[in-house]
Amino acid sequence: MADTQQAPRPVLEVLKEHAISHKVDVTLWATRLAALLFTTIYFIPIVGNPVNSYYKVLMANAAISALRLHQRLPPFTFSKEFFNLLMLEDSFHYLWFSLIYLYVQPITLALLPVFLFSMIHFASYSLTLLDTLGQNSWWGARLLISLVEFQSNTILRLIAFAEIFLMPFVIIMILMGRAGLFTPFMYYNFLKMRYASRRNPHTRNMFLEIRQGVEKLAASPRCPDPVKKILLGGIQFVCRLAPPPAEAQQ
Repeated sequence: MADTQQAPRPVLEVLKEHAISHKVDVTLWATRLAALLFTTIYFIPIVGNPVNSYYKVLMANAAISALRLHQRLPPFTFSKEFFNLLMLEDSFHYLWFSLIYLYVQPITLALLPVFLFSMIHFASYSLTLLDTLGQNSWWGARLLISLVEFQSNTILRLIAFAEIFLMPFVIIMILMGRAGLFTPFMYYNFLKMRYASRRNPHTRNMFLEIRQGVEKLAASPRCPDPVKKILLGGIQFVCRLAPPPAEAQQ
């Protein structure tokens, strides 16, 4: 007698069960989707005010960062050890990032790291959801997710590049009267935290790549001496601002 095959469960039932058992993860996934949608609306203002969409992206990013901190950190204690651990978390870095740009006029480049991080993590958890539905479900979506994951290293390098070059943008914003005087100091602390990140070395590596590129340019025989001095002086200035080696390797 042939075995009867069990009928597949309804998709909504499977997703509901998964959402109940993984509330925080699904909330993160939905919030990242919101960040992606609001970024798209900012650049293609089909509905609503694009400026409002800009700040909604940052608020979504702040919510994502807070939820990730809730997942990763032990229960709160008012101690030096807890705050040191807090500042080492990448999620805290981007919570700080959101707070910086929530209080200045829109800088389009500031959305790039948020959008790309949201895209990477949204794609990753979307694959988990598809696996929950079944191995052969939504093969087209799986292909797109695979493309994102295949390019993840390039995307992370692009994020690091944007993080670094937002610093001169902040200074320009001050000169234009569109940011406060404390903004570059706050962003400098963000860059220090990113440089010392334990889990993501891409910002540190990008600083090194930029330094090597500038040094190569300065060493070129075709580089005028005044320009060479400016380039080498800039390298020395940035190196003095970098965290100590011990801190960067935490």
